[in-house]
Amino acid sequence: MGPHPAVAAIRLAVRRVLHDVLTDVQRTDHQRPDAPRQDARPDAQRNPGRVPRASRPHPHPPREQAAPPLVLVACSGGADSMALASALAFEAPKLGIRAGGVTVDHRLQGGSDLRAAEVVTRLTALGLDPIESVAVDVGRDGGPEAAARDARYAALDAAAERHGASAILLGHTRDDQAETVLLGLARGSGIRSLSGMAAVSGGPGADRRYRRPFLHIDRQTARKACMVQSLPVWDDPHNTDPAYTRSRLRHEGLPALEKALGKGVVEALARTAQLSRDDADALDHWAAQAEASVRDATGLLECAKLYALPPAVRRRIVRRAAIEAGSPAGALFARHIEEIDRLITGWRGQGAINLPGKVVAQRQGGRLVIRQGC
Repeated sequence: MGPHPAVAAIRLAVRRVLHDVLTDVQRTDHQRPDAPRQDARPDAQRNPGRVPRASRPHPHPPREQAAPPLVLVACSGGADSMALASALAFEAPKLGIRAGGVTVDHRLQGGSDLRAAEVVTRLTALGLDPIESVAVDVGRDGGPEAAARDARYAALDAAAERHGASAILLGHTRDDQAETVLLGLARGSGIRSLSGMAAVSGGPGADRRYRRPFLHIDRQTARKACMVQSLPVWDDPHNTDPAYTRSRLRHEGLPALEKALGKGVVEALARTAQLSRDDADALDHWAAQAEASVRDATGLLECAKLYALPPAVRRRIVRRAAIEAGSPAGALFARHIEEIDRLITGWRGQGAINLPGKVVAQRQGGRLVIRQGC
């Protein structure tokens, strides 16, 4: 008799992601300068008249075989991440992958250090190694939820670098994806906000570090997998605290939508995220290709050429220019880009526009100049 359907579902999701990680690792190894050149022909055919390789002394000792790749799971002790940890512990050894775990103590609640220690104990019982508990200081920039997220990812990035991890698995589910789409919709920040969380995303110097195997699995399946495996879980009280926007959305907003529109809202929102991501990626690619054609010989953006582009492409170029000038991406909102866009499409002699990060945008002689202000 096979595993419970919930357990089978989470294991399959993790297995697929681990195969992807192995593919990326192998591709990276082949691209290394010291990687051996692949050539299926015998040595005598490649080098006629030369001594066969087997009888020639090696000028250098053979390169040591690389250690098996390491994949870490970010685990809070909740049902989603515990289900993910259990699936990683089961699947990784079968693929020759080392499996470890990291838990981040945000120190926002009393006894958080004890709970972090409990998570370490649970991960150890699953057979993961290495395991690390990292305590962080949460700032205030962007609000409590954003600040906690920034501190968490910084800690995970640092852990990945310390341990040389090829990937970090995150337990975000389809429900989390639906909530993220609705939050993006509420901000009115455009199609990129509606694309939600990517199945694969990056950290500093590692554009494919983070993997989210559960984006097509609902939260209830993950919880069920923990229950049938007798895995203890911790329910974070912040997840039910109405002081947090995501908590209100989870317990009030989504249920109200399902009551008004019927079941299937979560699935539809998750599907919207994927479709929006595909569209946003295509527009980003278009903008990257078009950018060189709208700059003059000195590198300044020409307003007439920008005007000729579709708005979605033009605004992406403008946004990228503002970020390159020093405006923080997280503080650069749609209204800022719209104000800059009016310098191109509705020029009436407007003055300079102040952007986050002390960046200034202004129109000068038919050119759009975005630079650091005084």
